[in-house]
Amino acid sequence: MNRIVYLHGFASSPQSSKARFFAQKFRDAGVAFDAPRLDEGDFSKLTIAGQLGVIERAVNGGPVVLMGSSLGGYLAALYAARHVQEVEKLVLLAPAFHFPSRWKARFSAEELADWKRRGTKTFFHYGDNAERELGYRLIEESDTHEDEPAFSQPALIIHGRKDDVVPAAASQHFAQGRANVKLLLVDSGHELTDVTDRLWASTAEFLAM
Repeated sequence: MNRIVYLHGFASSPQSSKARFFAQKFRDAGVAFDAPRLDEGDFSKLTIAGQLGVIERAVNGGPVVLMGSSLGGYLAALYAARHVQEVEKLVLLAPAFHFPSRWKARFSAEELADWKRRGTKTFFHYGDNAERELGYRLIEESDTHEDEPAFSQPALIIHGRKDDVVPAAASQHFAQGRANVKLLLVDSGHELTDVTDRLWASTAEFLAM
């Protein structure tokens, strides 16, 4: 294992509690750790393709282990499916599989039409701790990506049974029939911040640290 690249979730940042937790753990273990800011400081222009570009620059040819939380988990799966030689393994925390279809389903037809007409919609950005505008391009461009990226590398998925943002059933469906995927369900919600010791122990075991 050469390096960890950690991908944060939607409207989050490399300063999230889980990113900082894993950064410390891996650095204590002598493992290089990077966590790029996926919106590059401009949340309004966020797209899936743009985030994949950020990941490509962070991976820099690999080899790496990709870790991802929520949307970051979905992005890790997308990237791994397209860059088999660069990504050795994946650790996915409550990955947002089916993001393209589930994201659009969050909004009514009227809300989507209003967002498209205005060009942007306001969301709370947890990384910035402030309201930020997000462009409609994310909705349009997400449709060009698959709901369940078919990567072949070994992967550990950890998902909370009480997750009310991305149901654990999404990871259960994804893992079914995939011999390269190990699924661990834990008694937690979407953030998984109350089971960080369990996350680390399972991750370290999976990565044979």
